[in-house]
Amino acid sequence: MATHPASPAPLALADGLILRTATPADLDQIGALLSERGDPNDALDHRLVVTDPEVGWSACAVVVDGDRVVSTATLLDEEVRIGDLRLPAGQVELVATDRAYEGRGLVRALMRWAHQRSAARGHVLQAMIGIPYFYRLFGYEYAIDIPPVLRVRTPPPGGSDAVLRPARPADVPALAALQHSAQAGFDVAMGHSAERWRWLREHGASALWVLERDGTAVATVRTTPPDGGVLLAEAAAVDGAAALDLLRAVAARYPEERLRVVHRAGTVTASAWQDLLVHEPPAAAEQYYVRIPDVALLLDRLRPLFWQRLTAAGLERGGRDIVLSTFGAHYRIPVRADGLGEVVTGGAMQGPRAVQGAGVAPDHLPALLFGPLGMEGLTRIRPDVYSADEERFRALFPPLTADLLSYYLPY
Repeated sequence: MATHPASPAPLALADGLILRTATPADLDQIGALLSERGDPNDALDHRLVVTDPEVGWSACAVVVDGDRVVSTATLLDEEVRIGDLRLPAGQVELVATDRAYEGRGLVRALMRWAHQRSAARGHVLQAMIGIPYFYRLFGYEYAIDIPPVLRVRTPPPGGSDAVLRPARPADVPALAALQHSAQAGFDVAMGHSAERWRWLREHGASALWVLERDGTAVATVRTTPPDGGVLLAEAAAVDGAAALDLLRAVAARYPEERLRVVHRAGTVTASAWQDLLVHEPPAAAEQYYVRIPDVALLLDRLRPLFWQRLTAAGLERGGRDIVLSTFGAHYRIPVRADGLGEVVTGGAMQGPRAVQGAGVAPDHLPALLFGPLGMEGLTRIRPDVYSADEERFRALFPPLTADLLSYYLPY
């Protein structure tokens, strides 16, 4: 059984409203609210989370007016891998407010609860999918590209003896291994937790499939319900033949539906499907939000990665500290013969060039640390991202590829 931080005491808000940890007695009201403000499947998704013994009710909070639930949010545990480092993270999901109570700061109060719980869980960042712009009000910034969706021009010809079937509990280790292999080539990755693998088998907004050959799971995919088209997401396969069989099997299951796939560049499925897809430029920018609650704490966790990047570039010698300024504060990382020292936080620094440092506006820091542009790319488009020692800071902050798996598909 997982251990959880103690639930905070109920918090009195304006107009007699109370913010508190949700309880089993709230289940039906939360489900009705989520269904009314979002999707009917959200009620099931919420139930799967809070009734999971490894997660429980402490993951969810509500605002109540007397006995009436009028707003809710849930915090999920995540793990983000960057290089070889694994960072505990949080993701806020299942947020909804009764229409009659909008504009009263209830989501702001719930986000504050979520971030406090996230800190208590030891998370050093939060990542999420969310309404455009809205979550920037709570310290989130766009940072990581959401992969594009491509239309299937034609499914693979021919047949196969592989069998496509719904995932079962016993499949989870194989599915996790397939995703681990698919994500191995990405610089930044977030996989599914053991709990979420359980939820996804009962999830209403997508179906989790296994492609089986001779009793062995050789591919997996999540698909959306057929409704004028089917989306294939999180596809992973052991080899190109399995990837082609997977697409062939989904096409056979939904012969009347238009198929689209999430393009996971560099993976087995992306390579196998390359000539079967219509490659069009994305219609619009789509990115995951990232929030960094404590810059010094995160930079400190990233020190082994920074040292690895410096040594790989042959730039570890010289003894000059790494200085990164967010203008209102700055962070100094001592460079020693055997690695990097603990991060030292200082005050405002408007001119980091004077100490051979770099400047990055705080709202661009998530993109610098986790995004596809790196220092060089951000410097070209953001006047408030720059460095005095370009070679060094390009090595420290390179462009990164990313692949994030989340409870909800961001499409």
